[in-house]
Amino acid sequence: MEDSSRRKTGSFLDARSRRRSWCCSFAVPPSSPDNFVVSRSKTPRNKWENVVKPSASVPNSPQSSKSGLSLVGRIDPRRILSPGRVSPIDSDQNVETLAQQMGTENSAVVDSLVQPRVESFRAPKEKYRDPPAGLSRSGSVVECNKKDIFDVRLNLRAKNGGCMVLEVNSEALCANSEVFSELILKHKKDSASNGSPSRSKLCRIEVPEVENLGIFRETMELMFEDDISKRLSKIGVYRSIDILEISASIMFTKCVASCLKYLEAVPWTEEEEEKLRNLFIKVEFDDATSRDVMARLRLLDSVTSHQSIARQLVWSISTCTNSIARNELKSLVKGLLCKSSVYEKDHLGLSKEDLYAVFHTCIASLVSLLKGSLDTVCPRRFVRNITEKPLIEQIAIEVDNMNWLLEILLDWQMAEESVNIWADQKELIQMHEITSPMVRYELSRVSANLFIAIGMRKMNCRSESRSGLLQSWFGPMLLDFSWLQRCKKGLDMKLLEEAMGQALLTLPMRQQHLLFMDWCRFFSKHGTECPNLSKSFQIWWRRSFLRGSETYSIESR
Repeated sequence: MEDSSRRKTGSFLDARSRRRSWCCSFAVPPSSPDNFVVSRSKTPRNKWENVVKPSASVPNSPQSSKSGLSLVGRIDPRRILSPGRVSPIDSDQNVETLAQQMGTENSAVVDSLVQPRVESFRAPKEKYRDPPAGLSRSGSVVECNKKDIFDVRLNLRAKNGGCMVLEVNSEALCANSEVFSELILKHKKDSASNGSPSRSKLCRIEVPEVENLGIFRETMELMFEDDISKRLSKIGVYRSIDILEISASIMFTKCVASCLKYLEAVPWTEEEEEKLRNLFIKVEFDDATSRDVMARLRLLDSVTSHQSIARQLVWSISTCTNSIARNELKSLVKGLLCKSSVYEKDHLGLSKEDLYAVFHTCIASLVSLLKGSLDTVCPRRFVRNITEKPLIEQIAIEVDNMNWLLEILLDWQMAEESVNIWADQKELIQMHEITSPMVRYELSRVSANLFIAIGMRKMNCRSESRSGLLQSWFGPMLLDFSWLQRCKKGLDMKLLEEAMGQALLTLPMRQQHLLFMDWCRFFSKHGTECPNLSKSFQIWWRRSFLRGSETYSIESR
């Protein structure tokens, strides 16, 4: 009885001790099959294992507390069977045995949950039969040849306060990085001169102000890659640019050449191109290795090249025969040349003379086409594509080209000269009077855009220019207004009426009187087929015939 009671009491105490041991293991959240920090299996799950091999020190010593590392027992693999089933098998004996082994090996394990900002990695483990130089296949320290000794510790300090520890083989570093090679040689010379070989087994190198710890780690991984270009294709362009910057800073020549070769062969987004351009501004590369990439980044050398491209674009659009392609190109080039575009532009890239040269050519083509409509022999040099399209369509194309050029000139505030050019077209005005309305109304589209630009304050030109424009084209506009109402082609007729009235009010009072009376007579005969300028007519009337305070009171109302 007593023996059985003792057994029960002993088993109860053992169970309590096991439960206490089980609860203590949860002081740090236990590992699971999903985040298994350290494994006893021969084949580790992750490519990088969080293991650091520091110098021998007691875990509670000040030196170990400063490094931010702590000793954590490994959990027996049998303890966790599945995410839903837990077996309370006590593994304290395994923990003690493991602690003794770690004491003999002078190594420590990093608890990534307690210290999330400190990461430490050994060189990557490969799945090949023979690990490359500087790599170990298992997580623990094994018997290895001279090339498999991790005798260099890189302490990376990030700008944001994080840090990472990398243990790498010195021969691999010396073979790939000239910067690390000089530091390692200097360390060996200093150790040999001091005569303390026991302290010189581990070379510690501090790397401060690291922009991205993960990118630096990937750069170090590439030292053990046989085909760096194949790895870069998986990494992508954006991160490859970061790797190129780090490789250039540590003078990793092989990686620099591979990065430049890869970047030259793939397309870039605008963000990647801008990032690469900024890198080439900060870092100077060898001309032999970076020549191909610079050929894609280098801008045109001369101002003449800029002007030539703009001139060729405008000319190609003005001579385009396909209407769909012409409209697409117009919207494209206008978006590139307008001031509100996201692309950086310079006045030197857009020549005023080139635009006005095309403008004059369009006017000359209009004169030739209108003469052709009157069966008049015209010079051959001004005729373009007369036999390919109907006459009306050709005139519409030339007018459309002129209006497109006016939009660009207005955006760059260079359209004042176009008012004088259009006002001086006496030959066009004469042919307008005898040409069919279904042909001549296209000319009034150009006048309509100029009236809108003046009346809506988009263009500031002299009084002589405004007077010449309205005296020349106000009458033809009254005749063609009904045709413009039928064939608007995107023209806002209400806006045109308001702009015409405002443009008339900018003239001297005598000229206003003449033009408003012409409108009044035409409006009384044609009614709605004439622009409604009654609002502007009232303003002109009050300003002309009312005096004193009555004028101001009426205008204020």
